[in-house]
Amino acid sequence: MAPDTVSPIPDPARGPLRAALRRRHWRVRGVSLTVRILAVNVIALALLAGSFFYLDSYRKQLLTERFKLASAEAEIAAIALTEAPPAKARGVLAEIGTAQKLRLTLYDARGGLIADSFRLAPPPFAFTDPAKEAWYQTAARLLDRGVDFIVGAPAVERYREPPEPGAANWPEVARARAARATEVYLRYAPDRTPVITAATPVGNEGKMLLALRNARDVTQSVRDARQSLGIIIGVALLLSIQLSLFLARTIVQPLRALVRAAVRVRLGRDRAVIVPRLPERGDEIGLLARAFSDMTTALRQRIDAVESFAADVAHELKNPLASLSSALETMEKIDDPALRHQLAGIAAHDVQRIDRLITEIADASRIDAQLSRATFAPLDLAQLAAEVVGARGARPDRPDRETCPIRLLRGGGTALVHGDALQLERVLDNLLDNAVSFSPPGGTVEVVVWGSEGRVYLAVTDDGPGVPPAEREKVFERFHSVRPASEAFGAHSGLGLAIARTIVEAHEGTLSITDRPGGEPGAQLVLELPMDGEDEE
Repeated sequence: MAPDTVSPIPDPARGPLRAALRRRHWRVRGVSLTVRILAVNVIALALLAGSFFYLDSYRKQLLTERFKLASAEAEIAAIALTEAPPAKARGVLAEIGTAQKLRLTLYDARGGLIADSFRLAPPPFAFTDPAKEAWYQTAARLLDRGVDFIVGAPAVERYREPPEPGAANWPEVARARAARATEVYLRYAPDRTPVITAATPVGNEGKMLLALRNARDVTQSVRDARQSLGIIIGVALLLSIQLSLFLARTIVQPLRALVRAAVRVRLGRDRAVIVPRLPERGDEIGLLARAFSDMTTALRQRIDAVESFAADVAHELKNPLASLSSALETMEKIDDPALRHQLAGIAAHDVQRIDRLITEIADASRIDAQLSRATFAPLDLAQLAAEVVGARGARPDRPDRETCPIRLLRGGGTALVHGDALQLERVLDNLLDNAVSFSPPGGTVEVVVWGSEGRVYLAVTDDGPGVPPAEREKVFERFHSVRPASEAFGAHSGLGLAIARTIVEAHEGTLSITDRPGGEPGAQLVLELPMDGEDEE
């Protein structure tokens, strides 16, 4: 098995390789697979990040609940002040403010300050100075502003301590007085925490009560939820990026290795390029790599075969051309009519030999193209053999019709195969031509067809001299022929068996030469094909 690594390229080849990769044909169009994989995974996380909009709804819900609570607290405090004796009203105000952590201010009908719980008792809370907070609190406020901008939250007035006491500093007091109902208002403290105020009437004398609370827990609850969501999204993003890069490496890197190998093969400057087969991968990438490697190997074999075939053709044509040229040159120098007639015969023989070679070479060169277009179908090899033998016997131009009869024998088993009838008929013709040419006058050629264990066999036996074991593979090479010395030179091109084996291998079969059964003189060519239906999945 070939190693599963890409062989290094010498430095001189790197320039053309890089140039080829930069050409328009090889240029990556659009976005790379790595970026696409990252984008797909990050988009899912971006949808998860949309949960920040839900957190804004969560914040609004908390504020709504706090508005209701502030309204209820202000109304309860107003009832308590209405029912308390005037002498104890200030004490009730201070006690409620301390217990509920509120700042309660009571105004008369003209808006003047009557009492302030912060002045009657120690304040239960104080606003935080942002300048004294840690850096992460500043970052949290920046994040709050960013989220408010993204979700389009309305602007909120900033809370400022009034320079002078009085109801005129609180617009909600005037609205509550006019509506004779509780009014709630929202502001932001310096540290951007909610300041919720609720103004409500007290009794029937025009007094107004203002309850103020710094709802820091609302901001903290939203920030905690946002922080948890941010951590989840951050961890998920990190894992998604890592998994995406891992996935990209398992897909993109092998594909890039295949692309580099394909470019090197296309350039043809390094015949030792090894396409990675990735045997450890059983997925589609591995299947692609192995299929591409096999395709490249087959392509190289085809190129080598074409080069070898061209060299063989040139060699085979040179011999009759040289003989023809020599005969023609000699004819001009000889006056003897008998010798000139003999040279003319040699020239005619060479012309016929060249014509026969060209015809058979053309047939051999077209065989691959014909096989690629052939349509395979189920057929009975025994019936096909009977038709071929019958056709040869009916043709008067066949020399074997009288000198070498052909006998067809039928063995046992099914002889159904999957193949192209015309091509297999050509194989049988070539095998019979070969057997007849080697059989002596009066000899017999036998054809036997049988099926066994999922295979179909066809054996052609002749009474000739046989083929030595050392020559049994060579006779299937192009232009190789082992003929008796008495036979006319150049009568056979040596392409018949080579063409026959090519066709048989295209049918996933084998063609070989064996001794005759029983040790009798002669040779036996055995064609073996898979039985129809046995190799289908």
